Amino acid sequence: MNDQIQHPLTPQDCLVAVMIAVSASDEDIRTAELVKIEVAVNNLPVFAGYDVDRMRVTSQMVFDLFSVEDGLDALFGLVRDNLPEHLFETAYALACDVAAADGTLDESELRILEEIRYELNIDRLHAAAIERGARARHLTV
Repeated sequence: MNDQIQHPLTPQDCLVAVMIAVSASDEDIRTAELVKIEVAVNNLPVFAGYDVDRMRVTSQMVFDLFSVEDGLDALFGLVRDNLPEHLFETAYALACDVAAADGTLDESELRILEEIRYELNIDRLHAAAIERGARARHLTV
């Protein structure tokens, strides 16, 4: 039975999966979003020691899940099962940063952010603060 789980998700894989899911939610993965993901993985302490080669496998998993019915539910199940609860707000903050990276939030990005808030049980007030921070970090002059 364990043969099926060749590469269990690490907490960092879960964070990457959430960021990729937000980027792919509008079926248009933009360069600004990919750069935001790369910068996060290369610079944030939560990714210290993370094998960046796993990003490709994790990204492919997200794309595969997005291609099947109930794939988003399956993704959230994997994230909830493999991401420690104390990192749920981190996942939401990273998701907001990716969504804001290109300067626009379309309907599909807003929907997936709402879904992430719900699935990870992010307190509404905390979510508003996280969203406000992402908006402030991505303003232009």
